[in-house]
Amino acid sequence: MKIAIGSDHGGFNYKEAIKKHLKEKNIEVIDVGPSENGRVDYPSYGIAVGEAVSENKADLGVVICTSGEGITIAANKVKGVRAGIGYNDDVSRLLKEHNDANVIGFGEAQMELKDVLRRVDIFIDAKFQGERHERRVNIIKDYETK
Repeated sequence: MKIAIGSDHGGFNYKEAIKKHLKEKNIEVIDVGPSENGRVDYPSYGIAVGEAVSENKADLGVVICTSGEGITIAANKVKGVRAGIGYNDDVSRLLKEHNDANVIGFGEAQMELKDVLRRVDIFIDAKFQGERHERRVNIIKDYETK
């Protein structure tokens, strides 16, 4: 499994911690940046994670900024990306089970690191349930082609 990860300055510390956590689980990480903790523009990194997932360079993506909102919105602008914020354990699981999400977002200023690491694992381990959910996800996919 390969996971693309990116952040802005407001999510940099969690990005580094998540990256370490994933590597300890023998998961390959594609770090799209930034490489140091200085002020940067979150859209560039959300889009880069989205493109890595969309182009099948990564199986899943993780994005982090201060709130989680902006970088997740940016990732969602990439065709083929379905991203949501993992604001609790249930939603982190349901993002994948019901929405076939392939990118999860977090807000460093809004969540404890221990919770984020657990939610990353929940998201990775969840499986899309298909059936009634597949019909709904296909509506989203069909709209992307317009």
